[in-house]
Amino acid sequence: MGSYGVYVHLPWCATRCHYCSFNIHLDRRRPERAYTTALLRQWAAHAEHFQGAPETLHFGGGTPSLHPVELLAELIEAVGAQAEVALEANPSSTSPEQVRAWLDAGVTRLSLGIQTFSPRFVRFLNRGHSLEESLALLDAVATERPASWSVDLIFGLPEQTLAELDEELDHLLSRRPPHVSLYGLTVEPGTAYANTVGRGRRPPAGEELWERMYLRVVERLSESGYERYEVSNFALPGHRSRHNEHTWRYRPYAGLGAGAHGFLPSGARTVGRPDPAGFIANPLLWESLEPPDPEQALSDLVVSTLRHTEGLPRPTLRRMGQRLDLAALAPLLDSGHLALSPEALRLGPAGWTVADALSLKVRQSFRPLA
Repeated sequence: MGSYGVYVHLPWCATRCHYCSFNIHLDRRRPERAYTTALLRQWAAHAEHFQGAPETLHFGGGTPSLHPVELLAELIEAVGAQAEVALEANPSSTSPEQVRAWLDAGVTRLSLGIQTFSPRFVRFLNRGHSLEESLALLDAVATERPASWSVDLIFGLPEQTLAELDEELDHLLSRRPPHVSLYGLTVEPGTAYANTVGRGRRPPAGEELWERMYLRVVERLSESGYERYEVSNFALPGHRSRHNEHTWRYRPYAGLGAGAHGFLPSGARTVGRPDPAGFIANPLLWESLEPPDPEQALSDLVVSTLRHTEGLPRPTLRRMGQRLDLAALAPLLDSGHLALSPEALRLGPAGWTVADALSLKVRQSFRPLA
């Protein structure tokens, strides 16, 4: 069996960001020991679906940097990832001593939730940290020098201009993080941001401006030596996120924790119980377990590969009993939205800003092998 990863969801946050629709919880008394014990039980039972040690371990959230380092160390030792142990960290829950403690515990990669270098947008996003704390975190990481690290950046903020975006990029590039994860702000139902949009306050960036901003980021990062290897991920040579590679190369991964999603080698999809208390009570009970479904697998293949520079692998598609209807795709190939080789179907120069829409069209082009 090929390599696999492990994702661990640590669901607690100090505040809820105005745009966030993730499964997070604001409990001030976090049952961290009990939750860690439940994760260890779940992994012990879940590991039987996989063979050998995982390649990667990724702590996501929530705010994983709130979790006690000694409990993170227990999880790192139990999972035994061979190549990468990544932790998402927020500026408000980080100090230089904390960064050193994570590295000593076995963390090899930090994903820094900076999001913006603008004081007014920090307030709008309700990130729970100040710009000064963000800069202090960057200083701490520069001093401690993990094997790799990444900065999250959001664009398309309300009333944000291209000039303001350039200022954000100036700040970012002056720190030269090895990796950048880019997020275009979206209106997620039920969020505080969605409520303000619904009341006519703070309208979202229009489609044309959104595209211009995305292309500006790509241009600036490319000029500075960053490689775009997925629609939203850019890396200096040797610093791709292995966790992201699992997600976007249709590889299996174990999903551990409250509300975590997983993808078993069999093709089955798992979702953990979203409520932390329910998860702690019975970490072996799934919220849902979807058996392998050939039709869903084909959709998953498109969604999990087309956004990546290596594209949708045609040999994999043939092994799944399907081929591409090239006549149906001809207009998109001619327009430069897609590019075709014997090995793969990839996004073309015009396709990067509309990747999700193209995924649907590509899925519709599948035909059974004769």
